[in-house]
Amino acid sequence: MDSRHIELALRKQKLQLRAEAQRTDIAQRLAGIDGALDRVDSLRDNLAWAKDKIPVLSVALLVVLAAKPRLTLRLAKRAWVGWLLMRQVRGGRLSALLPTAVPLLRGLLAILRRRLESSEGSGSAAPRRRRTG
Repeated sequence: MDSRHIELALRKQKLQLRAEAQRTDIAQRLAGIDGALDRVDSLRDNLAWAKDKIPVLSVALLVVLAAKPRLTLRLAKRAWVGWLLMRQVRGGRLSALLPTAVPLLRGLLAILRRRLESSEGSGSAAPRRRRTG
């Protein structure tokens, strides 16, 4: 063999060793990300399942709305605040409206709370007084 072939063979071997070292380095660095990617995949699968079951989930939501209006109101309030916070974090246009939207939402929630409390108080049986001693 001439020196040119030997030089090319040595260069090829060095490149192969360097590529193997890079592969092991990448595998070590991605080991921590593997769990997060598995969670993202499972979340995507669950969202696809929910998308397929939209009619069933809608009926269940309507049943909860009818059966537990106070729980629904609390969850809706938390979802709204979460959505507002998410928009503000992203720097959306709604962040400029947030200072005016909060008092309006508080007023609306107070009205709804009063109506719920008055509808609870109009039941047929009066609440019993507890004996304390």
